[in-house]
Amino acid sequence: MSYIRSYLNRLLLSIVVVTLSIGIFALPAQATAIYEIPVVSAGVPTWVVDKAEVLSLSTKGTVKGTLEQLAKQTGKEVRFVTIHRLDYGETIQTFTDKLFKKWFATPEEQANQALIVLDNVTNTIGIQTGTEVKSLLTEPIATSIIAETMPAPLRNGNKYNQAFTDATDRLVAVLSGKADPGPPVVISTPEVGRTYLKAEETEANRTNFLTIVIGLLIVATVIPMATWWWYQNQS
Repeated sequence: MSYIRSYLNRLLLSIVVVTLSIGIFALPAQATAIYEIPVVSAGVPTWVVDKAEVLSLSTKGTVKGTLEQLAKQTGKEVRFVTIHRLDYGETIQTFTDKLFKKWFATPEEQANQALIVLDNVTNTIGIQTGTEVKSLLTEPIATSIIAETMPAPLRNGNKYNQAFTDATDRLVAVLSGKADPGPPVVISTPEVGRTYLKAEETEANRTNFLTIVIGLLIVATVIPMATWWWYQNQS
C-alpha cells in the first residue's frame, strides 16, 4: 500500500507541474481581439492605441501631437494601433479592415480616415484608408509605408519608436500635399552575432517546450504504472 501511495503522489505532482507549466507558457499566446480595442470615431482625438505596449511615452506624445496638428490643418485623420498576436486564421490586413469598419461604419465617416495596425509578434502591418485620403495617399505610397518605411527600423532591432515616427513624418508630408519623401535608404549588412530571438523562433521554442513537458508527463505516468504492474505480478 505504501508503494501505491508513493506512486499516486508522484503522479499527482507530475500533473500539477505540467498544468502550471502549460498555463504559464500558454498565457502570452492569447490573441488580441477586436472588442479589446477602445472604440474610436471620426473627430475623436485618439491617435495612438498601443495595446502591444511597444512605444515609449515620448514617442506616443510626439506622434499624437503631430497627428492632431495634421487633423486640424487638413481634416485628414491618421490613427495607429499596435496589437500583440493575431488570432488563428486572421491576417493583419483582415484585422485592420474589420477595425476600420467598426470604427467608421459609413463611407462618409471613412472618407478622411487612415488606419495603420501593427502586430508585434509577427511585425506585420496593415493599412486601410478612406476615399479622400486615397486621393493623396495613393496605393503605391500606402504600400511602401507598411512594406518599407516601417519595417526598416523593425528589421534593425525592433525599433518600434523609430518605425512609427518615420511613418508619421511620411504620412504628414503626403497628406499635407507635399512631395512624398519616399522610403528610407536601407544599406544591407550581414547579420552577425544576433543575440535576440525572432518571433518565429520564440514560437518554435514554446512549442518545443510544451512537447517536452507532455513527453515528461507521459513518462512520469507510464513508468510508475509499469513498475507497479511488475511489482504486483512478482507478489
